[in-house]
Amino acid sequence: MRSIQEIIGENLKYFRYQAGKSQEKFYGEYGLSYKYYACIERGEINMTVDFLERLAKILKVDIREFFNPDESRFVDKKRIDEKEKEECVN
Repeated sequence: MRSIQEIIGENLKYFRYQAGKSQEKFYGEYGLSYKYYACIERGEINMTVDFLERLAKILKVDIREFFNPDESRFVDKKRIDEKEKEECVN
């Protein structure tokens, strides 16, 4: 069973990807620390509600969507990871 931090991280990655932003572009554009943001997407950090609300506004999603454990969003997880690895190489 996934933790709530993992669910939030997976949703954050999904919404960031849907917005067409790579990790590098996203965290650079909004002044987020790369290490901190990467840890959030991996579900390793228990962030504040204020920070989560900031991310929801940036991504233009309802904050409640971060808590949705809908598995269908995570089907593309491997594809997203592979695409971002390719972008790093190119």
